[in-house]
Amino acid sequence: MSEVKNGVNVEALLGAREVLEGAPQAGAFTWRAKCEWKDGTHSHSSVEGYFGFGEEQSHKREFTFDADHPELFAAADNGATPIEYVLVGLASCLTAGIAAVAQHREIQLNSVEATLEGGMDVRGILGMDADIRNGFDGIKVSYKIDADADREDIEALVAQSQKRSAVYDVVSNPTNITVVVE
Repeated sequence: MSEVKNGVNVEALLGAREVLEGAPQAGAFTWRAKCEWKDGTHSHSSVEGYFGFGEEQSHKREFTFDADHPELFAAADNGATPIEYVLVGLASCLTAGIAAVAQHREIQLNSVEATLEGGMDVRGILGMDADIRNGFDGIKVSYKIDADADREDIEALVAQSQKRSAVYDVVSNPTNITVVVE
């Protein structure tokens, strides 16, 4: 059998798990994002530092994101909409999980493509009807996966990724949010 090369360092992930078994308090992470209003509905966000494994951490570099609304809503369309970023986060988290689980199960991936769709009635966010939800009424995730495995094993990869996805959990379960003005 040839070596599986999906680009995931499973040994490092298992090593982190082993460290956390001996020091569970190190598993408390705090992720951060900063956002600055630019003009109209355009904002610029960044992520760089976070807290994990008991101390401050940094990404290799700062990552930046522009968000805006489309011209259809009388905006400048300077970036993806914030709700599209939710879909990007969900897609990225589930897809990373598929790669990690496949590597651990020694399944070679050839290609993975996700398409996400979230339905929404924008009359809710426009304040037209208080009974219309502001967010998605549902999200559909469709995968096309080519792997050296049968359909049952591929479906098991997707199911395990879904089970362990932080973003799937945040989107599908209520999360307490505290908003303050400093």
